[in-house]
Amino acid sequence: MGVLGAIARNLDTVVGPMVMLIYPLYASIRAIESPSALDDQQWLTYWVLYSLITLFELSCWRALAWFPLWPYMKLIFSLWLVLPIFNGAAYVYENVVKVHIPNLIKLNPDLTSSERRAIQMMTPEARGSVERFIAKYGSDAFEKVVKAAEKEAKKR
Repeated sequence: MGVLGAIARNLDTVVGPMVMLIYPLYASIRAIESPSALDDQQWLTYWVLYSLITLFELSCWRALAWFPLWPYMKLIFSLWLVLPIFNGAAYVYENVVKVHIPNLIKLNPDLTSSERRAIQMMTPEARGSVERFIAKYGSDAFEKVVKAAEKEAKKR
């Protein structure tokens, strides 16, 4: 078990940087270049979680030194966050951030859920334009625009 044992003991050192840094950097660049906001959400959430894990490690390094499984637990958690089959970071965003911190996205409280969903999928610049449109013409006018867009999308 000499060589295999050495590999198993240092798996987190070899695989960790690829899983926690190299692939997420690559995927983040692809997300920036894509028009979809969903992958941006996945990778922004990943980097926030990665930063929190790193701060936790820096703060608690003495206690973690006594816990030999920590590097492997971190690696497994990072795999769950990163791998597209799991999309763990997006899961954390949907089930923790959006649920427990609803004031992160400050939207008009009078908006319907479909209006909120439409606005959340927009870029910040477009979101500002929509909010100004609603302030000027009202929520009903925006609802008509959303319904017309949905009808047009169904035709295609």
